Amino acid sequence: MFKNKHLQYIISVVFALVLLMPGFASAQKWSRAAPFPEASEEVYGVSAGGKLYVFGGLAPAWTPKGLVYEYDPAADQWTKKKNMPLLSHHLAVVEFKGKIYVFGGFVKPEKGPTAWQPIDNAWEYDPANDTWKALAPLPSKRGSTVAAVVNGKIYVIGGAGNFPGSKDTSIHPARPHRAVGTNEVYDPATNTWETKAPMPTARNHAAIGAVNNKIYILGGRVGNGFITRASNTDIVEMYDPAIDQWGPLLAPMPTPRSAVAWGVNRGKIYVVGGEVRNPVLSATYRVVEAYDAAANRWSALPPMEFSRHGSAADFIGNKLYVVSGNVQSGGGPSTHIETDVNEVLDLDAK
Repeated sequence: MFKNKHLQYIISVVFALVLLMPGFASAQKWSRAAPFPEASEEVYGVSAGGKLYVFGGLAPAWTPKGLVYEYDPAADQWTKKKNMPLLSHHLAVVEFKGKIYVFGGFVKPEKGPTAWQPIDNAWEYDPANDTWKALAPLPSKRGSTVAAVVNGKIYVIGGAGNFPGSKDTSIHPARPHRAVGTNEVYDPATNTWETKAPMPTARNHAAIGAVNNKIYILGGRVGNGFITRASNTDIVEMYDPAIDQWGPLLAPMPTPRSAVAWGVNRGKIYVVGGEVRNPVLSATYRVVEAYDAAANRWSALPPMEFSRHGSAADFIGNKLYVVSGNVQSGGGPSTHIETDVNEVLDLDAK
């Protein structure tokens, strides 16, 4: 009897300690909001003016959709907006002063076999007027890049593209190409670009977040732009725009993955979902992990109900919305299983 009571006590103490662990959020639960009208993978989300905007989308045969949708959380309603001027996929999107900026990506070649053709296009989207304006192009052509704003300038980092001097105009799993560490900064005030110190670990399909005027790049894939040929990484690196330098490696991502969604809230970068491919596994993730930049520490949150990659996500207030995506790891026609689900995690839920 004593042994049983003693064991019961130990179990209760351990469970209590788990509940007190930083980042443990058993009270937080995912809920559902209005489904996305056109289920798609490779969509990208960004909030502006209290609403969520979703861009992109990729149909089978690597055909970009160029979707633009607005989600109003107050009405729990989606509104279709004008399509992107250039239908492209694997974009970088970021908000600044109420406008949304879209950089790079891939298009489908006009001739020849289907592939991913890197582009240098840059656009400003005005949500208030549903209008697009072309900007000075990126200095380099690349897709699967990420972007963040620090002190009024937009840093576009990483991605995938061709090797210098290559005769290829597009990338394909069967042809040599590379991940890049390119770091180019756009000044909206002057519509000009500058090249900055490259990211030490060249990668694409990563997550990004700006916290306290520093930029963090988290996870992604190295060596290649395609999950069928690339390797996921757990590397986290920090860039300080004030001195144009990259810092030492930080606490690694607990679950190495790529093609994730993400959002930044209260000094933490939330990394959601993603995919993995190796000789014994082809899968997507439900996992949600938060990186605390000040503490250089990761914590786990309740997983999504639906595992997926290529989703759109961002915070509106203290609620993280994760929209659509593909529930299977990509790589072939039979693996395009898109979901219209719109899941919401309320950080203030009790």
